[in-house]
Amino acid sequence: MSGTKGKTKGRREKAGLRPVDLARAAGISTQQVRNYEEAGILPPAARTPSGYRTFDAGHEGALLTYRALAKGYGPGTARAVMLAVHEGDVSGALALVHADHAALHGQRLSLEAASEALEALARQKPGAPASPSSGMRIGDVAAAVGVRTSALRVWESAGLLTPERERATGYRRFHAADVRDARLISILRQSHYPLPQIRPVLDGLRRTGSSDALRAAIAQRRAEGVRKGAAMLEGAGRLHRYLTDEGLVAP
Repeated sequence: MSGTKGKTKGRREKAGLRPVDLARAAGISTQQVRNYEEAGILPPAARTPSGYRTFDAGHEGALLTYRALAKGYGPGTARAVMLAVHEGDVSGALALVHADHAALHGQRLSLEAASEALEALARQKPGAPASPSSGMRIGDVAAAVGVRTSALRVWESAGLLTPERERATGYRRFHAADVRDARLISILRQSHYPLPQIRPVLDGLRRTGSSDALRAAIAQRRAEGVRKGAAMLEGAGRLHRYLTDEGLVAP
């Protein structure tokens, strides 16, 4: 009972907040505060007789919640969550949060699988029996790797693949090393690696046979996942606090 009284008192003390007060609390501009209200991220503000916006503790809580969610889930999901909350759809808001956590878990599993596959491919010699025979056409390579021929062309344009060209016809001819590289690129792309980050992996393998760049790339992606996961937990915690403060879920 005393906790409820304390919250009520705190709300009364934070009634009549100005846009500048919310801006200072969140470290943003007053224009952003107005933009957030117009976008539905904040509940509608009351107006003074002269037309000025006035906010309260609930608006401040919504603003800080959105900002925390945006760090972990991105602005799009954060806005969708806040809109759902303000429409009274707490279940829908939580579903959005759960979906992003599930997606992050899926990415983590995909990364671990990619790590194992990449290590195996990196150890594989271009001329090993497991590699396709040299001189394959682009359609055959696409089928072997499991991608479209257009993807192979994009990777070639980016300088990641360098197949030979037949003098007479100009057709591409992919040798065993090219096919191995195409498989590496495919696995990395499935794990959402941008093309510029793939080049050092291939360069290391081609130059020295080293998979150090590969391990570094995977370690970097793992670290990014940890940071994102921590930010998501922080945002989810702030959302729970907001929902309990607003009486939308039991504390």
